Amino acid sequence: MSADHGEAESRPGDVTELLRAWRDGDESARERLFDRVYSELKRIAGAQMRGEKRAQTIEVTGLVHEAFFRLADQQQLAWRDRVQFFGLASTCMRRVLVDRARARSAAKRNPEGFALVDERADGAIGPEELLDLDRALERFAQSHPRLAQVVEMRYFAGLEFTEIAEVLGVSDRTVKRDWAFARAWLLQELDGEA
Repeated sequence: MSADHGEAESRPGDVTELLRAWRDGDESARERLFDRVYSELKRIAGAQMRGEKRAQTIEVTGLVHEAFFRLADQQQLAWRDRVQFFGLASTCMRRVLVDRARARSAAKRNPEGFALVDERADGAIGPEELLDLDRALERFAQSHPRLAQVVEMRYFAGLEFTEIAEVLGVSDRTVKRDWAFARAWLLQELDGEA
């Protein structure tokens, strides 16, 4: 990856062209793509980490890099466009945070030399809560896949309703209704687990 990470705003056509070139085997397209989308990926990562506990073991930049490397392993995907790319990037970031929460939870149960500090900040979510949310979201996705996508994009990526509507090809009103239902379902489910 280039150390420069140009701050150029990612234009839809540029990103889509780079995704297709990368898919077709142009390795330099991957690096140009990373430079093009870096600032937007950092924004998404920042949104996902806002609700994390302060003791999080990864910084925004690390989350961006780890998610991008996971996306790079998905090269066989038939990349459609920038909207799909950012949706998958958001999901990858969520997976990274969940994997790290699982690792911290396992270390807590088997604390061979690990000193975990249990800091609570207003609105912060700890590893156990993140794992509970992930499990509930997985169950929810089985019966309501689109609504689960709304939760991922809204809660984990910090996207606005209009952006989510564009990604999913539905109206803002539908997204708001989906969000309200999904949120109520998840809160009820999480209260049941408590």
